[in-house]
Amino acid sequence: MKNSLYSEEIIEHFKNPKNIGKIDNADGIGKVGNVICGDVMWFYIKVKDNRIADVKFQTFGCVVAIAVSSILTEMAKGKTLEEAIKMTNKDILKKAGNVPPIKVHCSVLAAEGLHEAIYDYLTKNKVEIPEELEKEHQRIIKDLKQVEEKHPEHIKFEEEVLNK
Repeated sequence: MKNSLYSEEIIEHFKNPKNIGKIDNADGIGKVGNVICGDVMWFYIKVKDNRIADVKFQTFGCVVAIAVSSILTEMAKGKTLEEAIKMTNKDILKKAGNVPPIKVHCSVLAAEGLHEAIYDYLTKNKVEIPEELEKEHQRIIKDLKQVEEKHPEHIKFEEEVLNK
């Protein structure tokens, strides 16, 4: 697929996504959404010795949403929570290769989903939340509320299908 809008990495992860699904009894769960496109993603993490032992995702997103989420899960496994918090959409895009500019926001959602799962884990374990993660969380909550207000039928459908 050379000279494609999408890199071979994106196409491969879209066709054969890794770590897709839900983790029962997850240590942390993150939910994020984009008000413009209506995509919503869930990330689930298992933590052992301050490292991400397992990570999975679910989304009703587009090609890029699925692919970058898959790529991010592979990148995050084995990382410390501190390392994973520092991962950004730029890191994902560097690994992913070509993504049409109109789809870059999907890589942001993936990184935010992972961060939200970590935020959830830290909160449940009464660990101090880093200031930048707290700021990101507050923005994500506002964005998610807008998505839920703008696309309520879409959100309800996704939650029913994904057994939320």
